[in-house]
Amino acid sequence: MNPMHSPSGLLARRIERLWWQNIPPPLPLQAISHIYAWFSRRDQRRRLARRQTPPLPLISVGNITAGGSGKTPFVIWLADALKSRGYQPVILCRGDGGSLRTPSLVGADMPAQTAGDEARMLADACACPVIAGRDRVAAAAVAQQYGNVIVLDDGFQYRQLARQCDIVLVPATGLGNGRLIPAGPLREPLAALSRADLIVRTGAGTPMPIATEQRQWQWQARISHLEDAMHTGTPEPRQVAAVSAIARPQRFHDDLSRHGCVIDTFRVFPDHHRYSHRDVAHLLALPAPIAITAKDAVKLVPLWPRDRPLWVARQQAEAEPGLFKAILERLSGP
Repeated sequence: MNPMHSPSGLLARRIERLWWQNIPPPLPLQAISHIYAWFSRRDQRRRLARRQTPPLPLISVGNITAGGSGKTPFVIWLADALKSRGYQPVILCRGDGGSLRTPSLVGADMPAQTAGDEARMLADACACPVIAGRDRVAAAAVAQQYGNVIVLDDGFQYRQLARQCDIVLVPATGLGNGRLIPAGPLREPLAALSRADLIVRTGAGTPMPIATEQRQWQWQARISHLEDAMHTGTPEPRQVAAVSAIARPQRFHDDLSRHGCVIDTFRVFPDHHRYSHRDVAHLLALPAPIAITAKDAVKLVPLWPRDRPLWVARQQAEAEPGLFKAILERLSGP
């Protein structure tokens, strides 16, 4: 069965759509949220009790919602900005979608199926060491061999590692219905934002207000152009089929529209989906050229025929003036 149309995939997408609607979620989801909250509090206490100081200064980039806040492009921007100031950043990530069991340096020949799609994308985009592995305390010990500052991807809830700067990304569109998983998109209650050093609102549009005492910075990544990963020489299309396996595909569709693309059709796969030759055959049969995210490219390009264009949305970051300076102040502070 196509994962796009599997019962579990359809149910998950139906529940996620409820998160962003201004209506009370079903009572069973609310009940499960209370159970989730209890386990989450216990897990956070256990993580905090095992807190360790890593061998290098650490910047955590995380979120309070379930995916779709722009962490990966923000980490790429941050790593590039750090390198421009003479730092040697090392990125730690879980390696979701990969098969690694122990922390490993993502080498140039390590496929996304092993490293994970986000880890492979980070290694390709940042040109700096990326260590993938679920045990990020162990990964931090490895990091000191490769650089002088750690960037911890998806680290807000990973409290086992102390950090100089705790950055939380919040979608500009807001926090949905403000409820905990699975009744809403929140991984933690809103009160958890109080432990963040910097709150960064990501994405286009007028930010929805969030009640917090911290200053909220603005950052977004716009599509600058569509790049043919197969280098066929075909002109950039304006009408495309949007294909993605990411947490919030609607954001990709909106970004394509803002870039001026007309979306002929779209195909949505589960987050971290491993594309198959069968998937590729299905996509090649679509009438419009295929446009994908950079995260999808690391998995689709090895399977794609060399003579057919595959359009990857390349992004350009735009940060509010002073944001990177604020990060550096936390990094160099006591």
